[in-house]
Amino acid sequence: MRDVLFIPFYDGIELVVAADGSAAIGEKEKDVVHAPYDVVSYFAARVAFMEVLSVGAKPHAVVLQNFVHDEAWETLCNGIRRTCQELHIDIPVIGSSETNFPTLQSAVGITVVGTVQTERKRVGITPKDAKFAVIGEPLVGDEVLKRKERMLSLSLFQALLRQTYVYEIVPVGSKGIYYELQQLLQDNGLSSFSCSCSLPLFASSGPATSVLISYDPHMEEEIKKMVKDLFFSIELRL
Repeated sequence: MRDVLFIPFYDGIELVVAADGSAAIGEKEKDVVHAPYDVVSYFAARVAFMEVLSVGAKPHAVVLQNFVHDEAWETLCNGIRRTCQELHIDIPVIGSSETNFPTLQSAVGITVVGTVQTERKRVGITPKDAKFAVIGEPLVGDEVLKRKERMLSLSLFQALLRQTYVYEIVPVGSKGIYYELQQLLQDNGLSSFSCSCSLPLFASSGPATSVLISYDPHMEEEIKKMVKDLFFSIELRL
């Protein structure tokens, strides 16, 4: 199953909920990866938004859980707003901060809530003759900041969403390409005996620095023109 929760709402409309979190990343002394808090929230929001948008949903609100300290709230919100600006989305942010107890490491959770028409969900719509590829490279931790040119940008992500010949888009998370591929195949009643890709199949893709796509084989060259050297084909034996 996708990392998205679908809840029947009314008249063919479903609520869509996706979340992401980070821990030990921030400005505290004991954090494993040191980064400004607006950067931390930007990447956490990026994941949650990508999950919601990739299934065809429209985001309506962001929920922020701030376990850093109360003073970090506005900075964290700035990171979320940056994500919204890049996606050309304007929605409210609500949430809460831990104010009772100090924490030794940073922790942030972000949830995005949206809606989608059931008939327009981009889930389980990949035909048997589709091909598969990864766009962007799996990066995690310091790699995300040091090699950001190898990461799928949000503008490119949105460009892929607009293409009718791209059937499904799945943000790749910490479990890696192979895991997301198996979930995508399962959602479409498909299975493979083997698969190969020039990228590491089991490496974490951190804050969705790459996505898995299924697409019309006849349009492969168009996709390559769009994403350039961020295209990595997946060869399957179905």
